Formats: sequence, C-alpha cells, structure tokens
Amino acid sequence: MSTVKTQYLGNAILVGLDKPEKRNAMDEQMIDELHAVLDDAVRGEPKILVLHSLVENVFVSGADISELINRNADSAMRSINAGLFEKLERFRWPTIAVINGYALGGGCELAMACDLRLASPRARFGQPELDLGILAGAGGNWRLPQLVGVAMARRLLYTGEIIDAEKALSCGLIDYVHEEGSLMEAALELAETISNRSWRALELTKLSLGLNRQPTTTLDIVAQALLFESDDKRTRMQAFLDRRKRS
Repeated sequence: MSTVKTQYLGNAILVGLDKPEKRNAMDEQMIDELHAVLDDAVRGEPKILVLHSLVENVFVSGADISELINRNADSAMRSINAGLFEKLERFRWPTIAVINGYALGGGCELAMACDLRLASPRARFGQPELDLGILAGAGGNWRLPQLVGVAMARRLLYTGEIIDAEKALSCGLIDYVHEEGSLMEAALELAETISNRSWRALELTKLSLGLNRQPTTTLDIVAQALLFESDDKRTRMQAFLDRRKRS
C-alpha cells in the first residue's frame, strides 16, 4: 500500500505521509514514493508543495530503524535519505512542512529541507541520531545550525534534547505556530499568499537563496558510511528495537 497520498488543491499540492503502523518512520518505500511525487510535480504546473502527515500526533518519527540497522557503507554512499532531502530542497517552487506531532531524526531533517515550517503546539523536534551510533547525515549537521545557530545546534545534536513548538519557534527552527484545528488552514493560506507572487520570480529567488547553503553533504555521507559499519551502531540500534518491542 502507498505510504504517500497526494491531493491537488488550488495552487497547492498536498503530500500526505501515511504509515501509521510505523509512526511514519521513513523506509525506502516511502523515500521512493516521495521521489516519484517530486518528479511528477516538478513537470506539472507551478504549485506550492505542502508536506504533512496523515498519522495522528506524528510528522515523521525518524528513519525506520529495523531497516537502518542493516544498512552498510554502500547504503550510506547511495545517500538514500540525503538524496531525497536534496531533491526536496531543490524543488522548483516553495515548499511548506506542516508539523502536528513528533519530527525526530530524519523527520526533523525532512522538515528542515522545506522552505517554511508551520507547527501546532503538539509538535516536538529533536535529533537523536548519536544515541543510535550514527550522525544526522541527511542535512542535520548543516541545515540545523543554518536555522538555529551553531550553539543551539550543538546543544540539540550533542544531547539529543527534544524541544517543543514554542522553543522551536523562538530559536528559528520553525516559522509559525498555529493551533491544531487551524494548522492546515493556515498552511493553505500561506501557500495561497505565496502563489499570488510571480512564479518565475519565486523560482529564481529560490535558486538565489540556495547559493547560501553549506557544502557539507559529502562529508556527512562519508562519515555515515564509516558509522554504518560499526558494531556500536548495530548494538545501539538493536537495543532501540528491543525496547520498542517491550513497550
């Protein structure tokens, strides 16, 4: 069954993540489906892409650890997650992430790959990768400090602290907080406001802003390849899976 549902609504394309049995943990199926959605959307009429979750109280809980535990250096060099987030970042027109729940690890990195982020008070953000013996290699090591500053990024990456929506707003990780009942409406209003601008000027502005990005992705990929082969990574991920079975 598809884990990604799309809906065209005016000048927006709604991309809904729908994998309730794994709390939207990202596996290769979801990643492949998101690639396909982006490939189709970029060939169509200009649209604002609105990325959201169809699963209650979660945006994306992170990568699917049951799949990640078996990834090796070759998998890291394929940049499975990072490649998708790079494509999302390069999408021709503006993108909006709508977060109504947990956005952890790869989920936080996915949200950061979007141009704008709206969240409800239920949203939570964090980068727990170091607990699993890996690093935030899909953009967290450079998108996070770009948004919140190096000091706050160190704090979140080193400690694995999970912050709420108000803290995320105050440090610049997200752009707006709206109550849960009005969150999607606010996202669509924002999409409509943006879509009233010149599409070509939006596209060129996004290209120009992209020139400011940090070129650290290659280092992250190589570092992740080294960590993916470590016994520490496998031990920590197995412990995570065992805890989840008991809960």
